[in-house]
Amino acid sequence: MVSSSSTKRAARLAQKGKGKKVRFQGGTIFPLVVLGVLVAGFVLIAYARFSRPDADASPPTVDDHWHVGYGFQLCGTEGTQMLQGAKDERDANQQLTSVEYLRTGVHSHDDGVIHWHAFTSASTGANATLGTFLRVYDVDLSNDELHFPDDQLDGASFVEGETKCGDEDGKLVVAVWDNFTDTGDPTIYTAAFNDIRIDQDSMVIVVAYIPENEDAREIVAMPPWAPNLPSLGAVDGGNAANSPILATAGTAAIGETEATVATEGTSQDTADTTPATSAPATTGG
Repeated sequence: MVSSSSTKRAARLAQKGKGKKVRFQGGTIFPLVVLGVLVAGFVLIAYARFSRPDADASPPTVDDHWHVGYGFQLCGTEGTQMLQGAKDERDANQQLTSVEYLRTGVHSHDDGVIHWHAFTSASTGANATLGTFLRVYDVDLSNDELHFPDDQLDGASFVEGETKCGDEDGKLVVAVWDNFTDTGDPTIYTAAFNDIRIDQDSMVIVVAYIPENEDAREIVAMPPWAPNLPSLGAVDGGNAANSPILATAGTAAIGETEATVATEGTSQDTADTTPATSAPATTGG
């Protein structure tokens, strides 16, 4: 039987507890911080969902297969030059060996033409830029420097303030024509070269290092192979053999495909060799 003294003691303790707040161990600061972090997290998630921009659906898309003429006009060298190597080589297991080509589907064929058939969003829409192509070949271009890897143009470098064009200081520019049939002056860029958009088929782009006091519109010209752009591009029109999702096939099968293209497009193949002979010889990549 509970004694009356115990009952009275319990009543007094209950009376003391009235109106007092329950406190977390360690105080109230920590739970308030946790609550604030959770609220901020929910707010950021909601903002991201409602403010997220729509996916860039502008061309080129993965369904496009574009061809862009390009070249390098560099003081101290003769004529317009191009990069060497197709970058679509496969190993013994028929796996593509170039990581950048596998990621973008962008390369050339020793023909002075950028073959733009995007494999992923890495080279579609706003990601279709001059810089995307140059990275496939490890060419480093900034506002005032141009560096080639050892397997391209003998690893040449052109640096404003250091590299001379004859006895004059030089400067980097990029000339862009909207179409290979254009006869007017190109658009001249003097900065942000890597961000130059590839936004339509049959463009022509020339990266040039010229005397500082010269007008780029007067001395930078389209590459001599630019008029052949349609036939050069037609050589690999389907590009099925280079798709990264191609089922594993034997070397003989791929060879047969290439032989068929050569047989059906003799005139195209003749045009395809023209740029290589028109441009000065460079170190192969």
